[in-house]
Amino acid sequence: MTARRIDGKAAAAALRAEVAAEVARFRVATSRAPGLAVVLVGEDPASAVYVRNKGKATLEAGMESFEHKLSTDISEGELLDLVERLNADPKVDGILVQLPLPDHIDANKVLTSIDPDKDVDGFHPVNAGRLAIGLDGFVPCTPLGCLKLLRAELGDLKGKEAVVIGRSNIVGKPMALLLLGEHCTVTIAHSRTRDLPAVVRRADIVVAAVGRPEMVKGDWLKPGATVIDVGINRVAGEGGNSHLVGDVDYASASAVAGAITPVPGGVGPMTIACLIRNTMVSAARRDGFALDPAL
Repeated sequence: MTARRIDGKAAAAALRAEVAAEVARFRVATSRAPGLAVVLVGEDPASAVYVRNKGKATLEAGMESFEHKLSTDISEGELLDLVERLNADPKVDGILVQLPLPDHIDANKVLTSIDPDKDVDGFHPVNAGRLAIGLDGFVPCTPLGCLKLLRAELGDLKGKEAVVIGRSNIVGKPMALLLLGEHCTVTIAHSRTRDLPAVVRRADIVVAAVGRPEMVKGDWLKPGATVIDVGINRVAGEGGNSHLVGDVDYASASAVAGAITPVPGGVGPMTIACLIRNTMVSAARRDGFALDPAL
């Protein structure tokens, strides 16, 4: 068996095109563009790349992009003041504070200061609570992207057994809740799970989000399982060159799985596409605009 490659780039391009079409309708109806504000503190190279890609995607969708690049030594109070100004700005529909933040700033305090209705990253406790009890709110972009890939690949997920490896607030926990909402039987596994390979081997759906390079091997998988690899790990290669790998050993897993996301080119593009989707949703809610339900 050779697994089908789930093309996250193609899926993300399709979603971004759908968002752009809704943005065009919104601009005609409201005479304004949805706006996303991204705040970057410091000069972390990876964060700078993410912010640049988010800004590019925002503009390509026809939205307004408001980038705030701040020095590493900015005080927590100054950052909180900026967030409050963005909360009050009618041009801003979504606010994203890029993590990680410098050690002298309490990330939880900053994230919880964002208006939940502009929290397009879905990290605010109010949105986490909405997800937990099945109310409308913003879902973190990475698990939302994973769910969209699973629906496109499998259609109805009802009754399938899913194992989520990882229990972070950003991916693992919301992913499990989304799968419960699809009527899957869900297990959250982690580094202390007893006989982890045996647990994973039960699953029709495996979502790996543990942050360990190529941890999940092919012989951990149920034949025909659908594997979503959230991991992005940079590892050293021959001659001192580095390359990206996921949390799943792609070579061995693709010989057993029915379908699998590659790294890169799988979940990553969907994360940014879902961010601009969430921004469009926020703008529509704030202006009473009727979105295409398929979005």
